[in-house]
Amino acid sequence: MKRLRSLFDFYINSSFHVALAVLSMTYVTLLELQLGPDWPLLCFVFFSTITGYNFVKYFGLAKFHHRSLAKWLKIIQVFSFFCFLLMLWFALQLEYQTLVYIAVFAAVTFLYAIPFLPRHLFMDKGRNLRNIGGLKVYVIALVWAGVTVLLPVLNKDAIFNMDVWITAVQRFILVMLLMLPFEIRDLKYDSLKLATIPQKIGVKNTKIIGVALAMVFFMLEFVKETLTLKLILLTLTITFVTVLFIAFSNKNRKDYYSSFWVESVPILWLLLHFIF
Repeated sequence: MKRLRSLFDFYINSSFHVALAVLSMTYVTLLELQLGPDWPLLCFVFFSTITGYNFVKYFGLAKFHHRSLAKWLKIIQVFSFFCFLLMLWFALQLEYQTLVYIAVFAAVTFLYAIPFLPRHLFMDKGRNLRNIGGLKVYVIALVWAGVTVLLPVLNKDAIFNMDVWITAVQRFILVMLLMLPFEIRDLKYDSLKLATIPQKIGVKNTKIIGVALAMVFFMLEFVKETLTLKLILLTLTITFVTVLFIAFSNKNRKDYYSSFWVESVPILWLLLHFIF
């Protein structure tokens, strides 16, 4: 049982789970916009997510404790290195214009983790984009929306019509919603300088705004040119599940509530697409 727990922790801490979530969102885009499978892109998204997330999460730890890294962190470093090599391999199979677009998000990821801003802006030692007050959730939502919606359309050389942009806005809103349980959970850890949504308006108001945004997410489905009963029902289901996770979130929830169950929503979304 202890070994299974360790494997599960590695699954979460190595960003394998969140990579599956991003891959699932990308696949959902390909299905909903009827673009067809794009396996080089899906594999690139998966391995780049692991590489990017682990770089952001563990850059500071690796920098200052390189010789005394815990065993699990060393394993994650090796795992991330091989994922980085696979990311490069699949990147070579993508369209040139896609690579240019990817470079922009790679730069954002780099600046998100590397200290480069004036120290006087912060109460703590962090001097990167993730430590700018109130910016974190929007940066993550923007990157996820760009990678999971715009990237597949660009690599398929498809038309950026109204449905594509509406889907991108929906995805931005959904990622923001999925971030709310994380922000509520981290209330007891986050510096006040971060100015997260729950810090600024409280948990109750955060949940109210979450429900309102979820309604916007769902109603945007009716603005699309291509409207089917299947997509409406799937969007409604994901809206309902996301609202439940927000409603039952609190700062005393265990890490698995957000890092596994909440991040499983995109995976559930893709599975429902396959089932129905």
